[in-house]
Amino acid sequence: MAKIAKFQDPIFQDEAKAREALEAVLWPDGPICRHCGNSDQDRLTKLQGKSHRPGLYYCNECTGHFTVTVGTVFERSKVPLTKWWMAAHMINSGKNGVSAHEIHRTIAVSYKTAWFMMHRLREAMADLAPTPMGGKGKSIQADETYYGNSSKRAKGYRKGHSHKAGIVALVEPKGRARVFHVKSATAKVVRNILVTNARRTSELHTDESKLYTEVGREYAAHKTVEHGWNQRGYYVGKDGQTTNAVENFFGNFKRSMKGTYRFCGEQHLQRYLNEFEFRHNNRSGLGVTDGERTALAMKGIEGKRLTYRPTN
Repeated sequence: MAKIAKFQDPIFQDEAKAREALEAVLWPDGPICRHCGNSDQDRLTKLQGKSHRPGLYYCNECTGHFTVTVGTVFERSKVPLTKWWMAAHMINSGKNGVSAHEIHRTIAVSYKTAWFMMHRLREAMADLAPTPMGGKGKSIQADETYYGNSSKRAKGYRKGHSHKAGIVALVEPKGRARVFHVKSATAKVVRNILVTNARRTSELHTDESKLYTEVGREYAAHKTVEHGWNQRGYYVGKDGQTTNAVENFFGNFKRSMKGTYRFCGEQHLQRYLNEFEFRHNNRSGLGVTDGERTALAMKGIEGKRLTYRPTN
């Protein structure tokens, strides 16, 4: 009933209201020409004639026409904006995500359309200009895991981590996460991820994997947790160091992939990681509501394009 009541909001029912809401998110200070970047409101005209499609603007600087979806992952989409808002809300209103089949059934689009919509929204969730993590007096937890090729009944099953997709994650306790799909989690790959994303003035907290031995020397301190089953208090080291935050992230990711999405091809894995990273970085524990999270996801559609061919 809560979902049904939420979908009574005008942005989920009225195309004009949905467009106005998207314009408010992307253009808080008024429309901006998608072609030349002109933001002078005196040089922009909204065309409202009977022959013009809704939401069309004209730029007097470059003489170009544009709408709010031009230059975004929604460009040339025939799916109504009301349904885009519904899908964005559904994927952002629960930490486990939502399957394309549920989108297909709920908003009445084909499964193929729902699948592509979800990938476009995941593309919108990607942070293209991330800021460095950690800093002086702060800690970064780093860990790696492996995903896929886990069913022994599968025809192509092969034992060992080398036949799985590698994932490396950096997590600030009570803060942000950053997650990467890697071909192979080697010491060189892990070091490159760490030094390009985490300030060296941070403390590095990891397990006892040798992947972090060398790079740990480049940080203010490198503290490890011994994950031995016979060690008392092995979740927390003697100085209070832990990798619980990053392991919790992995736990939520794997449970959701198994319970909600069921299967993910390795070529799409980074987009799924972007989805979980986005929700983690904009979670309710940081004071972000479902509505705010949805608006932030919609704001990320700018400057990105995703066509069906490279997605498939």
